[in-house]
Amino acid sequence: MNPIYLDLVLNTILEQFQSEEDFYHNYLGIEEAQWQQWKKGSNNLPPEISQKIKNLFSDYEWMLSQKVIRQAFLFPEKRQTAVAEYREMKTIVAQKWIACGLGTVELIPYKNKNDEEKQDYIDLRVTINYDSWGYSDILSFRLPARVQNQIESSQTQTALLDWVNENLTETYTSLED
Repeated sequence: MNPIYLDLVLNTILEQFQSEEDFYHNYLGIEEAQWQQWKKGSNNLPPEISQKIKNLFSDYEWMLSQKVIRQAFLFPEKRQTAVAEYREMKTIVAQKWIACGLGTVELIPYKNKNDEEKQDYIDLRVTINYDSWGYSDILSFRLPARVQNQIESSQTQTALLDWVNENLTETYTSLED
């Protein structure tokens, strides 16, 4: 098991799920022993489960993760910072897409399953749409719900774009891994 790949997967799991256990038990439908063996590289998961792991990433995020893994292989000093570099590169790419007018931004609130009134976080999604179904490039950022208050003062697309340009990198990369 490539340790950089595993770090990126685990970081993404903790970003998208309540816990690692929630991910392997409820999403993948496997037991802890099977999950731990996969993490150690001592067994392979069935193809449909491996695909579910890959689906944690959009196609563009998957490509970016592979670039980060390659960079860490070529430059050993980057191994310790690969997850941070991946997160930072996501923000840089998103900002470039927006700056050149190709990217669109949307906020997607997430409601806690146990408490519908409580909003734990928001997903900020930056997309380039190519007008062909299934080919859009997407970057997703799970952020604390409190950042929505920073944006809501002016409910315009311009305010959202300004927030992304001014705050996304610092907010997203400073979240605890």
